[in-house]
Amino acid sequence: MSIGAKRIDLPPYAWWNEALHGVAASPGVSFNWTGGNFSHATSFPNTISMSAGFDDEMIYKIGDAISTEARAFINAGRAGLDYWTPNVNPYKDPRWGRGHETPGEDPVRIKGFTKAMLAGLEGGGSIRKIIATCKHYAAYDLERWKGAVRHRFNAVVSLQDLSEYYLGPFQQCARDSKVGSFMCAYNALNGTPACASTYLMDDILRKHWNWTEHNNFITSDCNAVQDFLPIQHNFTRTPAEAAAAALNAGTDTICEVPQWPPLSDIVGAYNQSLLSETTINRALKRLYEGLIRAGYFDPASASPYRSIGWPDVNTPRARELAYQSAVDGLVLLKNDGTLPLKLQRKSLALIGFWANSGAQMLGGYSGFPSYLHTPVYAAQQLNITYYTQPGPPARAEASLNSSWIAPTMSATEKADVIVYFGGTDTTIAAEDTDRESIAWPSAQLSLINRLAALGKPLIVVHLGDQVDDSPLLTNPNVSAIIWAGYPGQSGGTAVLDVIRGKAAPAGRLPVTQYPAIYADQIPMTEMALRPSANIPGRTYRWYSDAVLPFGYGLHYTTFNTTLSAPIPSSSPSLLSNCTSPYPDLCSFATVPFTATNTGSVKSDYVALLFASGEFGPKPYPIKTLVGYKRLRNIEPGKTVNGSIELTLGSIARTDESGNLVLYSGKYKLVLDVDGRNEVGFELQGEERVLDWFPQPDGGTVSAEGRGVAGEGGLRMVGAWVRK
Repeated sequence: MSIGAKRIDLPPYAWWNEALHGVAASPGVSFNWTGGNFSHATSFPNTISMSAGFDDEMIYKIGDAISTEARAFINAGRAGLDYWTPNVNPYKDPRWGRGHETPGEDPVRIKGFTKAMLAGLEGGGSIRKIIATCKHYAAYDLERWKGAVRHRFNAVVSLQDLSEYYLGPFQQCARDSKVGSFMCAYNALNGTPACASTYLMDDILRKHWNWTEHNNFITSDCNAVQDFLPIQHNFTRTPAEAAAAALNAGTDTICEVPQWPPLSDIVGAYNQSLLSETTINRALKRLYEGLIRAGYFDPASASPYRSIGWPDVNTPRARELAYQSAVDGLVLLKNDGTLPLKLQRKSLALIGFWANSGAQMLGGYSGFPSYLHTPVYAAQQLNITYYTQPGPPARAEASLNSSWIAPTMSATEKADVIVYFGGTDTTIAAEDTDRESIAWPSAQLSLINRLAALGKPLIVVHLGDQVDDSPLLTNPNVSAIIWAGYPGQSGGTAVLDVIRGKAAPAGRLPVTQYPAIYADQIPMTEMALRPSANIPGRTYRWYSDAVLPFGYGLHYTTFNTTLSAPIPSSSPSLLSNCTSPYPDLCSFATVPFTATNTGSVKSDYVALLFASGEFGPKPYPIKTLVGYKRLRNIEPGKTVNGSIELTLGSIARTDESGNLVLYSGKYKLVLDVDGRNEVGFELQGEERVLDWFPQPDGGTVSAEGRGVAGEGGLRMVGAWVRK
């Protein structure tokens, strides 16, 4: 909270506002607890579920709806103009408690999601609709695991992994989308706390990515600067030194929770000459210029957003977006033909901890929706005969004497079909809580086995983060599995509509589903992506023994797809027509594809395009996502054409120094997870550096023997299609 200055009529201002998947409870956001106006806001699916839809047009619409509702709260004096969203940290470790707040494990997917979300949140006009905040900068993906805690964790990251993986989404935020604000993270990076790192905040963010156009500002995560003290990072001795280190490095506002002293001592830092007036003025200028660019001081007549009010909150359009995005994000993982289910003259047993409890459908950083449509609610609206029992809590341990066993089995005996609503929730994985096991919670797995033994159709719908589904996938009495993530306020309706075939599933996993043993093979504190002699790799690019791979997802129909050879955007040299100051953004080629619905159910289809090949530095990734496209409402027997646009950055690789390089070699492009369609091309010529990555010591990497973008001719000399 900034206390303001009465002398110049500057009012107090609360910087801490949240809107991860809808306007959410936070110190700066005031809901009306007595009911009526501003007592609620639309709660969309959480980020991981939104991302599973692989539709950036939908993400833009959701961002636009969130910022509209945020503006209504702002105009009513119930919120500030800046919102600490989105969370763009890559979700590389399945145990991370906050993974569901992110778009998943792949930087290309995260960048596409982030670009669309920021466009919706901030708008495209001269006045920002709201100020979005990309967080948590950088290499943050650990909460509390076996004695390692985020407040003192030092993430040791190679330049190659930092540039290629951890920073890619933040580059989209700063350089390409020009977001209004950043948040620096709790952890240290290679020995320096993120909020004290001039390398992160000045060398890379402000200088290399040119994030200076609007004098943008950086906030610390809450109490991250306090973490500089000896009890955590041991980076500074006193609160005054901590405040000086943060502000001098480029942090502009320090978030603190009053209940957790000692607080930073900015006044003491100034009085001890650790902090200059120039630095204080720089921070204030950045902060208030951000508010000015969002129209904070403008009269209502000067802003296109001042007329937004309570009637614009939770509108029919917003509710429809919440429902449709929940449907889009559902991923069918197994189906023996039971689904879609004909409900005529059938009764259902709706079993599980979230069958009739809606709060779990929201996940972290949630607001207060006007309704929570649970699976039981959805069954009631359909006038279905159903029986329901909650079964064990999410994290319960198996026990032969558990009180839930008898009533649960009694309910299932009366029903024709069993639907089990289980998985994980925020009691298992959340902020400040990482998992140690990625297996199904034992009480739930025990119950699923009991239910399967009844021999009735059994559909498992699992909430939250990925668990090892191997016991369910191999159990012939488990008929179908649907991953729901955190589907938001309309989650129950979305799930029942997919189960009964009113809607068809087409979502894809935005993360890898690992075997349970993976949690014993690599510590969460290991930041390396590539495999070594002692540890397996991380993410689908470097790990091949997944239970279910990134991008996996079944349909109710079948698709026949074709992939055509890439159509180059320029000739003869790939770089001859590249005039962008950022050559990785220059167009490379268009890759056409078709999808024919060869089944009997209308369905969407998500095209995922991967690249692979032996070019660039070893080891070579198994494959890399280079683009995606969701095609909607493909009727049976119909063929739809699509295309995926590739840039030079799409096919480049990152060298050991973090530089982005375009290499000669043979490239392969495959469509979908199974690689059913394949095309290829060859590049010949001298390698070209598209982006020179800043080095921590301020030095530069030798360019000897390497071209720079715009020179010479790296050419595509051939393309082919595998028949």
